Amino acid sequence: MKKYNWAILGCGKIAEKFSSDLNLLENATLYAAASRNFNKAKEFAEKFGFVKAYGNYEEMLQDEKVDIVYIATPHTFHEKHTLISLLNKKAVLCEKPFAINTKEVTKMITASKENNIFLMEAFWTRFIPSFQKVLEIIKSNELGDVRKIQSDFMFHAPFDAKSRLYNMELGGGSLLDIGIYPVFVALMTLGVPQKINAKANLSSTGSDEDLEVVFEYENGSKKAYLKSGFTCDSFNDTIFHFKEGVIKISRELNDTIFVKNNKKTEKIKIDDGLGFGYQFEAAHVMECLDKQLIESPILPHSFSLQLMKILDEIRDKIGVVYPNHD
Repeated sequence: MKKYNWAILGCGKIAEKFSSDLNLLENATLYAAASRNFNKAKEFAEKFGFVKAYGNYEEMLQDEKVDIVYIATPHTFHEKHTLISLLNKKAVLCEKPFAINTKEVTKMITASKENNIFLMEAFWTRFIPSFQKVLEIIKSNELGDVRKIQSDFMFHAPFDAKSRLYNMELGGGSLLDIGIYPVFVALMTLGVPQKINAKANLSSTGSDEDLEVVFEYENGSKKAYLKSGFTCDSFNDTIFHFKEGVIKISRELNDTIFVKNNKKTEKIKIDDGLGFGYQFEAAHVMECLDKQLIESPILPHSFSLQLMKILDEIRDKIGVVYPNHD
């Protein structure tokens, strides 16, 4: 089994969860962590067992022993940090959203192809066993076609103009932070919508703090109702309505509720293993590198590009603009 040296670019909360899960993989070596603050990188490296710490991103990327870079900086830096990583011939797993807009995602994909280096969006839910089971049930057609999807992702986050959730300089707003999950589910299961309707409440910074989106398919015969926001809490469920039944999954995706013909109800418990669930995407990246691929066959560049095109259209409809990116 070939081992790969992982590097973390950006030592925030999501990077902590990802690094914790990397420790579950035998072929992953926690090699380097980088932050703009060396002391923060050093503390991060010591906490999770990384070999090296860097106080400069470029210096870490010039380290010849780094094989894969996990980019966990704020949304507005994803394009920049992905491009410099690819130019330094490092495979990249970049947190969602892939970037701020379609133009940036296109540049990232082009750089991946020109440098012949692997690039994938870090959409961890695509790879966990419970979501794979949902896709398996859909593909089997045992419940018939999916007719309607309802998916919410909301939590209460008090307004703070400087916080990552509201600061437009950091890509603030519910859509790119958590609304992307319901959009992802709809795109993955129903495909590209024929029509998109969206409305939002904007905060004083211009970020969307409450968002409702409706996707329409096949002249309205299929729909997806999607919500995200920071003003209230929710159960954060996703419900798939089929011709002959219903599947309900929680935000954590630990339980799948399977209902057939509204008569028989079966609760399927899926074991997603230890950790937070990020180990599955990391393992997939290394499988792709073993095969010398530059993109994932499960989450290809084309899917991430289409996802960003839809996010752009939603932002255009609700009037959200990111400074220096639009």
